[in-house]
Amino acid sequence: MKTLLTIIFTSFLLTSLSAHARNEYKEFSIADLKALESYQNRVGNEVKFYFGATSQVKIRKKFGEWPSLKKTNAFNKTDEFACQWAMMSALISLKKRALREGGNAVFIQTNNDHRAKTNPKMFECEVGNIIASVAVIGKVVKI
Repeated sequence: MKTLLTIIFTSFLLTSLSAHARNEYKEFSIADLKALESYQNRVGNEVKFYFGATSQVKIRKKFGEWPSLKKTNAFNKTDEFACQWAMMSALISLKKRALREGGNAVFIQTNNDHRAKTNPKMFECEVGNIIASVAVIGKVVKI
């Protein structure tokens, strides 16, 4: 009897947890991200980030391409805030890479589930109940 109750209770817990799980992709404004005071303080302007078409940017030297996957605790935060925080973390890591390589600009593509996207106005973020994550690919260059 005790084993049966344990099985029923465990099944109930697993069913209720999976019924409330959330995993979705959302897009958020790059302009809103850059307007944040925390963006200015954390990311700064030492390295220029390009999110859209870059055909009009004259590249003097290419250094390579690096991925960045950043996750943050999304519990009790708005999706937008959690995603902005994750994107800032990704940009900071790419900024450090650019400076280490000798670059001064990074071309950004989001890359969630290996679906590379370039959008000049929005970035994509994967949002769940507990974690928000941003996956990007950064092409480090000198302009």
